[in-house]
Amino acid sequence: MDYSHITLLGWLCGILSALLIGMGKTGLSGAGTLAIPLMAILFGGKPSTGIILPMLCMADIFGVIYYHRHAEWKHIVKLLPWALAGVFIALLIGTYISDGTFKTIIGVTILASVALMFWQDFRKEKFEMPTKRWFSPLFGVSGGFATMIGNAAGPIMAIYLQSMRLPKNVFIATGAWYFLIINFTKVPLQIFFWNNITWQSFTFNLILLPAIAIGAYMGVKLVKMLPEKAYRIFILVSTGISALFLL
Repeated sequence: MDYSHITLLGWLCGILSALLIGMGKTGLSGAGTLAIPLMAILFGGKPSTGIILPMLCMADIFGVIYYHRHAEWKHIVKLLPWALAGVFIALLIGTYISDGTFKTIIGVTILASVALMFWQDFRKEKFEMPTKRWFSPLFGVSGGFATMIGNAAGPIMAIYLQSMRLPKNVFIATGAWYFLIINFTKVPLQIFFWNNITWQSFTFNLILLPAIAIGAYMGVKLVKMLPEKAYRIFILVSTGISALFLL
């Protein structure tokens, strides 16, 4: 990555994305989703996933440090094999498509995620976990695909965990550990197969690390102060508009 080609707007969007990713991992759910279309518009579809992934890994560490004690590992272990299958399906597809198609898939994935988050927020009844055997494989594979192709599995995982009726801290901690494992698994795949994580892009990530840390701290504090409903509506609408630009 040649930093001389990054405009002031690009740096500002990078800093904003880092703040949002940090905030999203420590309480302000959905905030990090807005960073995905922003970075894709700036850097291209596949390159942007390689820029965002290390930022997510850094933010995952903050989330696990803050919430780690409450995780329920049985839910993580049940989903992981199916999620990894979805990751490898997306890896194969992403290897053979153009960047324009890649951005389109990211845009569709993000819009589907936004729709899921709206449905999750405004449905009148809680989503109950079906007893069917296909439930975990469906959510696992679709979540693995979404996280590999566009780092956008948050809503899928949120609905799955909510169906388990987990307490708030258990819900956050289980999701934090799940994404820590999945995101760190994706790193070597994107380095060696997609070649979109380099020392230059990782240096860019390190420059943004303080913004991620600040965002993580802000997430912990702001979740206690802001009206969650109004904030999430703003994030969802902004994310949806950004995703439309990818299409």
